[in-house]
This record gives sequence, structure tokens and C-alpha cells, in this order.
Amino acid sequence: MSRLEGKVAFITGVGRGQGRSHAVRLAEEGADIIGIDICRDFESAPYPMSSEEDLAETARQIEKLGRRVFTRVADVRDAVGLRAALQEGVEQLGRLDFVVANAGISAAQFKMTTLEEDIQAWNDVIDVNLTGVWHTCQAAIPYLLAGNRGGSIILIGSTAGLRGVGAGPYTTAKHGVVGIMRGLANELAEDNIRVNVVHPTAVNTLMATNPGMEAFLAAEAARGVHSQNAMPVELLEPSDISNTIAFLCSDDSRYITGTNVPVDAGFVNRVD
Repeated sequence: MSRLEGKVAFITGVGRGQGRSHAVRLAEEGADIIGIDICRDFESAPYPMSSEEDLAETARQIEKLGRRVFTRVADVRDAVGLRAALQEGVEQLGRLDFVVANAGISAAQFKMTTLEEDIQAWNDVIDVNLTGVWHTCQAAIPYLLAGNRGGSIILIGSTAGLRGVGAGPYTTAKHGVVGIMRGLANELAEDNIRVNVVHPTAVNTLMATNPGMEAFLAAEAARGVHSQNAMPVELLEPSDISNTIAFLCSDDSRYITGTNVPVDAGFVNRVD
């Protein structure tokens, strides 16, 4: 039997990239999936978000594995809409065991030219990457508690949440995600619900491979800041992160909670 057979995972931002990878990996382990994605672009982000066609492709890949899947277009900034989508998913699939708060954007590398653009970029990133994570947890926790089976909540952080990397609102949001994790891990421990943050280094998705990010990294290097991994790899693959997600959902990690888990090829530990 697969490690997650008969369990159900709720994952945000499943249209493509890391979110799709996490959903498919958990489905390979036997889990059914409730997935949402905004399927709409942000003016402050220098790369496109997932489309409804992307979301449908994620569902197709999960169904191909013989697992059940429920998807909806929903925005993690909209607490009411998010809760409605999750409620419908739980009603269809019957339970909830795992939460992966994956939805996120980056606008920090985008060259803002006006105060209004700068404010919008700050609000977009904080609202999605921090407030959206809180909304996701608050929507899901009642179902985990009602199941009385324990569970695992995994928040997707970043090496920017463990070091003073530039990129303003992104770094701020990812540090805030650690605070959410620390508080919830203590609050939910007596109910055997584990809460951890996975912190990837740069991953081979559009968030890391768009022209805006490339320009930002070039500017950082020009002023002597070198964002490089210790191990000889430039970008991790989404599957590298998904394997850790699967472990943190499984009983193999049943006593791991309240932790920061870097999957970063030594980035955080590196001394330049």
C-alpha cells in the first residue's frame, strides 16, 4: 500500500509548477487531491500565472494515476471564496488530512517606476504569500480537527525566509510564514496535527526563470550579492521539493513539527 492511501490533501496554486508537482507526487503516494488556483495574472508580477487550461491539465494528470481530484478557480486572498471551494471539495472527497499552502507570487525583482506600482507590488505579494497562507490554514484546520485523525500542514517558504535576501515584500512574507508555522505548531500539537515550513532554494519554474528575475539577480551580483547554492546546481526541480512534501505528509515524519526544512542545496548554510 502507498504511504498516503485513502488520504486527502488540499493544495493551493496547483495550476502548474511546484503546486502541480506536489499534487501529482501525493497522488502517486495514494492521496486524493483538492486543488485550487487563481488562474489570473497580476500586473505586479513579471511573468504569467497559471491558466484554467493548466488547472485542467493538473487534474488530468492526477486522474491518470487513478486518484480522485476536485479543482476550483479560487483566490487565497478571498477567505470566503477559499472556504467555499474547500468545503465543496471535502464534501465530494469525504475528508481532509493534509494541507500544502503553496500559492505564491514574486514581484520583488520587478523594476517599479512609480510609488503606486511599488505599493501594489507590496500589497499583492503580502496578500498572496502571507495573508493567503493564513487564510488557507484557517479554512482547513476545522476539517483536520473534525477528522480527529491528526494531520500535516506544510507551508511553502523560501530561503528568503531564512536569510536576509533582498526582494522586499517577498522576504518579509516568507519570514512571516515562519511565524504562522511556529504558532500553529504549538496550538495544534495536542491534536497530533503537525505544522512545518519547507524552504526551497530557486526552483525551475517561471517564478525563477523569467526575465524580471534574471534582471534582479544580475543587479544583485553587480553590487556584490551572490545568490548561489553551495552544491553545484543552479536550480532544483519541482520534484525535489515534492519528495519532501510527501515525506512530511507521511507517518515517516509523524513526530516532526514546528520545524524549518530547507531543501536548498546548501544555500542557507553557505558563507560567501
